[in-house]
Amino acid sequence: MRLRLDSGVRRFGDGRVLLGGSPSHVLRLGAGGARLLDSWLDGTPVDTASRAFARRLLDAGVVHPIPADTVTKLTVTLVVPVRDNPDGLARVLAATTGITERTVVDDASATPLAAATVRHHRQRGPAAARNTGWRSATTPLVAFLDSDTVPSDDWLETVLPLFHDPAVAAVAPRVRSLTGGPVGRYEARRSALDMGSEPAAVRPDGRVRYVPAAALVVRVDALRAIGGFDETLRFGEDVDLVWRLLDAGYSVRYQPDSTVHHEPRRTVAAFVRQRFDYGTSAAPLARRHPRLLPAAHLTGTTAAQVALVLTGHSVAAGLPSMFSLARTAWTLHRRDIPLTVATTQAASGQLALVRHLADALRRVWWPLALCTGRGRRLLLLALLAATVETSSRTINPALAIADDIAYGLGVWTGCVRHRTLVPLAPRLHRRQARRS
Repeated sequence: MRLRLDSGVRRFGDGRVLLGGSPSHVLRLGAGGARLLDSWLDGTPVDTASRAFARRLLDAGVVHPIPADTVTKLTVTLVVPVRDNPDGLARVLAATTGITERTVVDDASATPLAAATVRHHRQRGPAAARNTGWRSATTPLVAFLDSDTVPSDDWLETVLPLFHDPAVAAVAPRVRSLTGGPVGRYEARRSALDMGSEPAAVRPDGRVRYVPAAALVVRVDALRAIGGFDETLRFGEDVDLVWRLLDAGYSVRYQPDSTVHHEPRRTVAAFVRQRFDYGTSAAPLARRHPRLLPAAHLTGTTAAQVALVLTGHSVAAGLPSMFSLARTAWTLHRRDIPLTVATTQAASGQLALVRHLADALRRVWWPLALCTGRGRRLLLLALLAATVETSSRTINPALAIADDIAYGLGVWTGCVRHRTLVPLAPRLHRRQARRS
């Protein structure tokens, strides 16, 4: 295995102090660790003796593996769950002729699909269809592709080599929307399935918190160890699977060098319904993973700021913000980060926090905000800020607002159905820069 540095990581102090990763933090290396990292970045493969150290850097999001072309497509079984989509199924099968082992699971289509390997006589959902598929596989890996996806010709070339790392249980390619129509243009820039252009170690507190099962390659042994997909989940079953793999000690990688295209919903109404359905998954996921799905992350200082704003002391709320910025900058500077860099990093963190809270207000807390005049004013500010931001990125602001509202309604609906408030509440925590 060869490694490369994450594009957002910066090194200081003769390369012994690293700032970045996912989530962003400070890592201090010993002299030997810094030399070892230098050798890896120069192209030296990771040997057995240093694998544990490399694993720590990989899991921290500081480095990423460089795929080597040493695994063939014959090690994979393609699994396609499908219901009432013969045209999409034909496209995905035509795009994956290089995979000889295939299982198509027809989840009770109204008209039975001729290309199906297995047919469910009653609709059981995508989780059950995927479970049926992987349990029949005789290869060590399964590649899940939904029937509304179209992979690139070489999509497995940079995915399969990552499984040379025995800790890796799953690898997800980048899922990009096919353009066309207002929804396609919107999702080309802001899609719940597209995790961006940078590779990542998937982790609930990181930049890439989950990956979709619309396109996902997984070890069969790992699926067997955790029992596969939870068939009681109609939505969010892929998020649950990824988090259970991580809980079991496996690693999950996001590999955007590989690309799969996804067909968007054809109408705005169908898109809004999809976002609502995704929102309903928050409550059942929160019951299974109660610490991983808060509406927002708050520190004590942030909680004080929010309380001051909500009680009409907006100017005073700036004091905790200034204190937090100064404290963070000083803490980073004491760990050998140059003061200008430390100050910029701290300011970026404060800005990210404001955006994080504004996102929570627009997506989840907006029904509560409508109950008071001050809440309505804050919501209006959040909506105006989002409109300016999306317009500057050529994103349809009306669809962005509809996206947030529909998702939030889904979250509230799920909370009522499952009698939980966890997805609506913030989580108080303390995040510190870490040392290695």
